[in-house]
Amino acid sequence: MTKILLSLHVLAAIVAIGPVTVAASMFPPAARRTTPSDGVGTPALLHRICRVYAGVGLSVPVLGLATAAAMGVLGSGWLITSIALTAAAVGILVAFVLPRQEELLDRLKEERAPDHRDTVQLAMFTGIFNLLWATVTVLMIVRPGSTTGA
Repeated sequence: MTKILLSLHVLAAIVAIGPVTVAASMFPPAARRTTPSDGVGTPALLHRICRVYAGVGLSVPVLGLATAAAMGVLGSGWLITSIALTAAAVGILVAFVLPRQEELLDRLKEERAPDHRDTVQLAMFTGIFNLLWATVTVLMIVRPGSTTGA
């Protein structure tokens, strides 16, 4: 049972988190390349993907906690670290990435070119978000110090 839950958790992480990390990474260069005559099609699509998968991504920690409870590892350091990093990643996504994407989309809709500094700053926050998720994914797979054998 725990192996099934663990497999479902890893699959959920890949399916739910993968698209938002890729779309968020693609947004700043897409916004820089967009000209007023292009419209906002690609950046708008990437932002929509980020918003939708941010909501879907909330299932990953819930499934992770259920898996940890089934494995009896709720007090493990790797799990507590993963929870803290997940909270930090969600915070960065909600507080910095999504609002800045919306600001850039508004500029593009007004047919104004985005400021290069804004796209660079968005890329920085996106990189931090992606690094946190990659770290969480590795921790959930490797589980350092785990003796569960699952």
